[in-house]
Amino acid sequence: MKYRHLIALGLAALSFSAAAHVGDAHDYGGLLTGFLHPITGFDHLAAMLAVGVWSAMTTRRLWIAPISFAALLLAGALLAQAGVAFPAIEPMIAASLLVVGLLLAARVKLPETTGAVLVGAFALFHGAAHGQELATGAALAGMVLGTAALHAVGIGLGLGLKRAGHWLPGVVGGIVALMGLNMGWGLLAG
Repeated sequence: MKYRHLIALGLAALSFSAAAHVGDAHDYGGLLTGFLHPITGFDHLAAMLAVGVWSAMTTRRLWIAPISFAALLLAGALLAQAGVAFPAIEPMIAASLLVVGLLLAARVKLPETTGAVLVGAFALFHGAAHGQELATGAALAGMVLGTAALHAVGIGLGLGLKRAGHWLPGVVGGIVALMGLNMGWGLLAG
């Protein structure tokens, strides 16, 4: 894939709405709605793609962190639906962008278990944000499938860029980290 295609893909991603979680419960029930839910929120989209790219670029068993993320995303959603209150959901989502972006920018190699635990902890908060909105099992299944698709795209991009020895992941990681800082700043200022 030529890099101009990656840039076009990135610009297309920017056109998605940034409101994946609006803060109040809605009756979102279908598989397709659940699938699109993480894709249409730019914060979730960026975090999930970055996890896939980072995992592909820094680990041998590149599915460990993404599987942890998807599993704990579902766990967070189910816990939120069961009434478990998660403190500071939005600040933790901002922190996830900052941390995963920095890990990608610096190509930090963590032990696979450590990386899985780290991204999984953040995924609980992403899941809680989604779980407050997605009402049915079909929607939750769609959310996990959408997340897995984003991770798979990220892994594919990461493998391609790793082979090319390209600088682009560092830039993308920096942008994701800046998104986290910006989101966090907005939360503090608001």
